[in-house]
Amino acid sequence: MPSKKLRVGRRSLPGQIYHITTSTEGRRPLFRDFTHARIAVAELRRLHEQNVIDSLAWVLMPDHLHWLFQLRGPIPLSTVVKVFKGRSARQLGTQTSIDGVVWQAGFHDHGLRRDEDLLKVARYIVSNPLRAGLVEQIGDYPFWDAHWL
Repeated sequence: MPSKKLRVGRRSLPGQIYHITTSTEGRRPLFRDFTHARIAVAELRRLHEQNVIDSLAWVLMPDHLHWLFQLRGPIPLSTVVKVFKGRSARQLGTQTSIDGVVWQAGFHDHGLRRDEDLLKVARYIVSNPLRAGLVEQIGDYPFWDAHWL
């Protein structure tokens, strides 16, 4: 789906909780490499530490990211994702031999409704490595976190 169609109807509200999914360009499994994954994770955490978002749960898969967070302030959802992608791509280019485009254009987002079960969404996110057959226990997968743990 072209990235412009993903933006149709997108709303960005401070305090809103979002589940976003984004993939690497061409679904390249860049994050199978431990060093590459740690660089991306550092950028996820930096946005949380800078109080831009409240990161609730995430999992970095070899070729995509699922991320559940709450917007804390006036910075729009699309800017948060753009900043993450830009910073992580820049760091990957600086610290590794990765050259060229890292992330696909656009991302999928879902703003959670009040009646949605937040823990259920978080469990879905962190169980991705299990469903993909990468590990038999979530504790064996190194690139995930959840606010409740």
